[in-house]
Amino acid sequence: MALAAGLFLLPTQLKQHGCCPDLRRGPSLVFGKPRRERRRRSIAPVARLFGPAIFEASKLKVLFLGVDEEKHPGKLPRAYTLTHSDVTSKITLAISHTINRAQLQGWYNRLQRDEVVAEWKKVQGKMSLHVHCHISGGHFLLDLIANLRYYIFCKELPVVLKAFVHGDETLFNSYPELEEAMVWVYFHSSLPEFNRVECWGPLRDAASGGRSKAGDASSSSSSSGSPMDQPRQCQVECDCCFPPQSLIPWPHDLQEEYPESAGQVQQ
Repeated sequence: MALAAGLFLLPTQLKQHGCCPDLRRGPSLVFGKPRRERRRRSIAPVARLFGPAIFEASKLKVLFLGVDEEKHPGKLPRAYTLTHSDVTSKITLAISHTINRAQLQGWYNRLQRDEVVAEWKKVQGKMSLHVHCHISGGHFLLDLIANLRYYIFCKELPVVLKAFVHGDETLFNSYPELEEAMVWVYFHSSLPEFNRVECWGPLRDAASGGRSKAGDASSSSSSSGSPMDQPRQCQVECDCCFPPQSLIPWPHDLQEEYPESAGQVQQ
């Protein structure tokens, strides 16, 4: 999702490519590759960062790991683990009963933290898709570009959601109503302004046009009984909530993860 480009792109480079090139500068002696080719290569990372997000099915690799393709996620746990290679532009989607930890190993993945993990939940009888993204925290490089990472995740999430629908097409063909399920996005960050939960509306709309006009929500800002309330499972054993425990070992209550950045009312 172009996060590798963002991680190593200096602010001065972003500023340089954010405006028109200086065409008044005269020719200069260049050794090696032609100046035009070098310029074209230099703007490639910026094009990936700020260009349109387009889903290409041919670049998606889907792995079904011990999960029934047609089993409703309200009866059998179902999670998505999506990773992306900035070198090959290939997307790998694992569909399983829990997140695919093997897919997240290696120094590259631990450095970039550009994975997206998600799970289906039935909460008080209603299905919803809960998506988690890591913005910052863990090492200082991520904190330095948290704003850029948040921008990239928001821009690329519709592509991610399309990958979920396309890769799990047998499930959605069997249960088309799942495309009307609400999407909740958890942005995990050590910085208060990016440590937040957002409601992106129905999956069909979120995959097509991004976040819902409903905006973001938090336990401190949503009113009781509102349809935009963050779904909460029953505190006692019941049949209307499934699975009983989250499939993703990331805090769903962001106050538990970064107490110093929680409690912010998102507008």
